[in-house]
Amino acid sequence: MPQHKNDLPETLSPVTQLPLLKRLAARLFGSGLSRLRAQHAASWLQGQADGFRSGHSAGVDYGYDEGHADGLEEGRQVLFINDTRSQELRAPGIDDNLFDDWRLPLTAELKKQIKADVAALLPATAQPSAAQWKMIFSDTPSTSVVAGAGAGKSTSLVLRILLLSHYLGFELSSMTVVTFTRESRKDFIAKLQEIFALWGHTLSLKEAREVVRTFHSRILPMVRSLPGYAQLQAFETFSHRGASDDDADSNPFDLRINDAQRQQLNACYHRLYSDTPRFREAIGVLCRHALQLKALEHDHPDVQKRMAVTELAAKRDEELCDTLEDLWFAAGAWPIQGIEPSRETVNINGSTFHCHGYIEQLDAWVVLGFDPRENPQICRPNAKLSVRAEWAVKRTLFRAFCDKPLIWLESYEQSKRVLTTLAGDASAGPGFDYKLKGELSSAPLLDCFVAAASFIENLGLDVGSAVGDLRFASDDPDRFFFEALSLFWRALESHLLAQTPPVMTYNRMFSLFGEHTAQNFKLLSDAQLRPLSHLMIDEFQDVSPQIVSWLRASLREIRSRGPAMHVGRGAQRSSLLCVGDDWQSIYGWRGSSPKYFMAFNKEFVSPSTTRVMLSDNFRSQQHVIDAAEHIVRAAPSIPGKRAKACGEPKPLVPVQVLDRDDTGLVAKLTEHYNAGDRVLMLFRKGSDKALIEKEIQAVVNVDSSLPPALRRLKQLTFHSAKGLQADAVFLLGDCQHLTSSPYKNQVYRMAGLGNEGDPEPYDSAQKDEVLRLAYVGITRAITHCYWYVERQDAQGPNIPKASDRVPKGKPFFEDVRGGAVDRSDKR
Repeated sequence: MPQHKNDLPETLSPVTQLPLLKRLAARLFGSGLSRLRAQHAASWLQGQADGFRSGHSAGVDYGYDEGHADGLEEGRQVLFINDTRSQELRAPGIDDNLFDDWRLPLTAELKKQIKADVAALLPATAQPSAAQWKMIFSDTPSTSVVAGAGAGKSTSLVLRILLLSHYLGFELSSMTVVTFTRESRKDFIAKLQEIFALWGHTLSLKEAREVVRTFHSRILPMVRSLPGYAQLQAFETFSHRGASDDDADSNPFDLRINDAQRQQLNACYHRLYSDTPRFREAIGVLCRHALQLKALEHDHPDVQKRMAVTELAAKRDEELCDTLEDLWFAAGAWPIQGIEPSRETVNINGSTFHCHGYIEQLDAWVVLGFDPRENPQICRPNAKLSVRAEWAVKRTLFRAFCDKPLIWLESYEQSKRVLTTLAGDASAGPGFDYKLKGELSSAPLLDCFVAAASFIENLGLDVGSAVGDLRFASDDPDRFFFEALSLFWRALESHLLAQTPPVMTYNRMFSLFGEHTAQNFKLLSDAQLRPLSHLMIDEFQDVSPQIVSWLRASLREIRSRGPAMHVGRGAQRSSLLCVGDDWQSIYGWRGSSPKYFMAFNKEFVSPSTTRVMLSDNFRSQQHVIDAAEHIVRAAPSIPGKRAKACGEPKPLVPVQVLDRDDTGLVAKLTEHYNAGDRVLMLFRKGSDKALIEKEIQAVVNVDSSLPPALRRLKQLTFHSAKGLQADAVFLLGDCQHLTSSPYKNQVYRMAGLGNEGDPEPYDSAQKDEVLRLAYVGITRAITHCYWYVERQDAQGPNIPKASDRVPKGKPFFEDVRGGAVDRSDKR
């Protein structure tokens, strides 16, 4: 507190005032002294200055003391502020989650009630395991379920739907369960109806079908809701009989082209060929390359063997040409319009041979071959060799030593296709086959166009843009293939949309509602989006980048619409539950990738997620499981996976690996069938099926005479067998990576797939996929599995094979290749 003036030090106290009379006297006395000049003015001034200085000094001391005291007191009452804030100013971040931060309202009491109901209503063999309950009760917005082969996921998925609908009051119209094929959809619908009936809900077939869908049957109504597309048809299901909604459930990996589709392809091709010079030029290059006789190296064994008879073959060549032309003329296949008959001579290894004609349009010479339908024993008069054998010698020599552009017509049928090509016949299309580098076989050119475009679009890429980024050598015919594809695909999309009703590919439909075209969602009503609110997807390891983009865009749009989308409904917000097994991802050759399942949390960003590992295998005995996992474990996968056999104990029988022996296979298969076992024969090549089916015709006849429910023999490709099982499984053929695909490696990189820096990411993925394919085949077996592979010397060198992973000394494999039985450590 400040001091009062009465508290001042004595030296600073003011002088006490004198009485009035004394003050007057002092003033008069002072004035008199001044008049008498008795005052000393300098002394007075000096005193005044001294007084001022002493007073000032004393005042400063007093003021400081007083101010310091006041400051200390006030400082005790004031907050000291130290500003530690960052000087950097930042904008708000982006919430990229696909879901709101919410949880299913599952209380402990509700979970207890559900478990009690399931125990009472489902048989003991169908009771969920602890891991399955974790899947059913997941309360986070996103859930990934790693379910290996035979994990019993179907019942768990149905119970998940029951939880949302029966116990939480979510409308079925807010849910979609996605299966991949018509067969799996049919099975799941039946199980859904069966279990819902136990809880007192009678689901009609129509109601169940609305919930259980394929991706394709879900996108189709979305596009049909757009103005002008109410009657839209999908090209993949287009036919002369018209398309039904059921067609949207067809196998999405089946690219076989029917007659109605081919008619549209051919009509578009003919118009483009007529109107676009650059397209005609590219097709000309492809045609010439496709028809041209493929070269042989000089050191090829066939060339070395037949070089010795070059001079003799040249002497008889004119007579051979006469004989072949007579055969073709008799068959009505010669002369051919557009081919000028001309016996042009060709120098072959120093000898003179002859051609049969010249195609000006292709700038290529033509040689007629020996049609395989002719009698192979036909001979020229006095000739020692058959015409077919003489033709074979000539063909080999031409392949090795002819330097002219040459077309070798192998058959009368091939000549008809060439004729339609030259005539520009709209009903026939290009009329020649083509083989892209990396493909195992050739196919009609337009089929190749469809397959390549579908692969590119499945990767989420635009065909025209992707083609522009591809790179090939200047003389590589594949460069002209993709230039022609780019022109054709754009023309085809316009051609299909111009039909009545309009037609569109499924890939085009998905691209209309992908992440790059999110604005199109504004054209959809809440009712059209609502079925995607709570998604449950099976076989998620087989999704493509195109599908993933559509899923993410749909979920993002649902979240952006907010609570207004769910007013008055029990089902709120959105969720995603995906079930898959990266070890069963076997459709990379169509553009699918397990990446999106393996990196689920990164690909589907969520405020909270749950991962469930279903490790129990209710199908196979442990040796089958261990053998399959040993093969596939070399491929990148989700860590921590190891399945164990559950349920009723089964005998431990090792998987047998044998040399290819069709007679032994037939005997063993017949033995199992006659013993009452269910038998599954899986093959890698269609020719193998035809061969074995002929050998087991007796079994086939018996089985096909039974009602479908009682049949015990199925013959399928490895890829077609997913989801099936049998007591005894016969695998015919190894799983091998045979070729390298330059264009697929390039577009794989464009799509961001594969490891960074890998120059051949697609090929690398395929080397992993052959291991997964073997895993799928082996895990179809309940008890017995027999794997017949080609002998080592019958396979090419340096070809990655799944059977290379078969170990020695492991109890779950019995390798009897080469006749030596590996019985070590068999306990």
